[in-house]
Amino acid sequence: MATSTDTPRRVGRAVLLGVALLAGVSAATIGALVLPDALAVTGLSDPGPVTTYGLPFLRAAGEIAAIVAIGHFLFAAFLVPPQANGVLDVDGYRALRTGGAACAVWAMCAAVLVALTVSDVSGVPLTDLSPLDIWSATDLVETTSAWRTTAILAAVVAVASLPVLRWSWTPALLLSGLVTLMPLAVTGHSSSGGSHDIATNSLIIHLVAGALWAGGLLALLGHALRGGGHTDIAARRFSRLALWCFAAMAVSGFVNAAVRIDLSDILSSSYGLLVVGKVAALIGLGAIGWRHRRSSIVALQRDPTSRRALLRLALTEAALFGVAVGVAVGLGRTPPPLATREPLPAEAELGFDLAEPPTITRVFLEWRFDLIFGTAALVLVGIYLAAVYRLARGGASWSKRRTASWVMGCLTLVFATSSGLGMYMAAMFSMHAVVQLILTIGVPVLLVQGAPATLALRAMRASHTKAVPGPREWLVTALNSSSLGLIARPWTALALLLVGVYGLCFEVIFDAAVSEHAPHILMIGYFLLSGVWFFAAVSGVDPVLRPMPKQWRMAILLLALSQFVLAGVLVTTMRDTLGGAFYRSLKLGWHTNLLGDQRLGGQILAAGGLVAMLAVLAAPIVQRVRSAATVRKTGAPSIGS
Repeated sequence: MATSTDTPRRVGRAVLLGVALLAGVSAATIGALVLPDALAVTGLSDPGPVTTYGLPFLRAAGEIAAIVAIGHFLFAAFLVPPQANGVLDVDGYRALRTGGAACAVWAMCAAVLVALTVSDVSGVPLTDLSPLDIWSATDLVETTSAWRTTAILAAVVAVASLPVLRWSWTPALLLSGLVTLMPLAVTGHSSSGGSHDIATNSLIIHLVAGALWAGGLLALLGHALRGGGHTDIAARRFSRLALWCFAAMAVSGFVNAAVRIDLSDILSSSYGLLVVGKVAALIGLGAIGWRHRRSSIVALQRDPTSRRALLRLALTEAALFGVAVGVAVGLGRTPPPLATREPLPAEAELGFDLAEPPTITRVFLEWRFDLIFGTAALVLVGIYLAAVYRLARGGASWSKRRTASWVMGCLTLVFATSSGLGMYMAAMFSMHAVVQLILTIGVPVLLVQGAPATLALRAMRASHTKAVPGPREWLVTALNSSSLGLIARPWTALALLLVGVYGLCFEVIFDAAVSEHAPHILMIGYFLLSGVWFFAAVSGVDPVLRPMPKQWRMAILLLALSQFVLAGVLVTTMRDTLGGAFYRSLKLGWHTNLLGDQRLGGQILAAGGLVAMLAVLAAPIVQRVRSAATVRKTGAPSIGS
């Protein structure tokens, strides 16, 4: 006999299944309608009804499973509190188990989609393909390879979630769940043609924001249906997140559509009409979210047991999300309007053309905003200044020098990735060397001097009740974690830094990092993070991190910076060209002496490391001179007088 607690669970599962079915049916219907257009563009044969209907249906249902997994990991990590000892409570544990099961479903869907995609791209019905045919074709098609990678990643996350009982591991599971979406983000319409760099970056932001928003909503809905605890807190926290996700989805969706279709084609093409459908769904979701903040959130704050308004609006919102996911999958199977011209080789590879060689003017005046790192830098500036403002409003002060250092570091990151310097970095080794120095040394030093952890701890308010930890408690837990302690050790941080310095001296690694967009993003991120970790571990600016003894600080700094000199010498003496095949594929008439440019890049690395070493050696001298000048100015007696 079913118990009283079984019924809400069954209702919650039925809601998730209903959303998945709604998404799948919507996607399959659109896929069948646009099939003639797709076949006309590709010239392939009809793969049969199993693939025609099954592929979009399973992809949409699988993406709902991924969204459910991400949302429930988010719920366990940040929307409901753990127990006082750090172990997940019953609500967090249930969310974790649901997320793991959904990740397993996502893995199985992705595995089946490998076979369906082979059938789709070959025009051969699935029943006519043998397992050997599918296996041999997987590496030949980018999309099938992406599905295979997705299946592996999702399976790993599902298995990794099984032994987790403590809260401290749930943020890692959330991040891992988001990673399973990345193979899809770098394939499809957005990964090809002109401006594909902007299209891919905007799609990454769109997918992440959408998964957090829709997944968090489904997790909150299931929690409310079960009558779980702290629903008022979970709803309030999710409402804040949903607002930012809505803004991110709106901007990134507009950018992605703008580079794929002209305004004149919006109403005259199937692709444009589906874009209009997505916009309408987003507007509807935004309206429901606004209504949440005006009614259901207010009702929960007055009475935490008053969940009727939340359930009514959330069910409507979940259904609309199901349709939106189906439309998005259908959009991915719809060919966009044909481009008026074929992209140039550089445009096809980079997303933009570089018709002229670099000059000082072009480096400083030609800009192409990097949606990933440029946006991150501006957001970090905003968060930092908001924290400084909160301190000032409370009557506390914060160092203007540290504020200026942080802002300058973020603006330098924008310049390195979005100016002409960032554009030419993708096509020239010498420019790559300049950006590597800026991202690994310049930007990290400025950011670390901003002491962001100290500012955050001072600006964040402690939770009102010890039973419900908030952002400040999360940060304290992270800073005190053994994982961060291991990474923040100077010698560990040095090892991570050297991986970035010497790793790209290997031709295989460098070729992979520069020839594809996703590895290029990872490379830039690794330069930045490894530099931040190293200088934070060595400098001791943030007292929350264990500072290194002063007598060792200069030694390890000089040791680290000397490796840039050695790496530069190594590159200069190489006879093989790093990234040669990729650079030649760009067909830039002004960039033909690849080995000479590589040697220039090596010299830049060596010179940059040497200048940084001299700066480290000069710092104590400058400090002593300033101290002496201060003594003379104040008239204080010197030591020994």
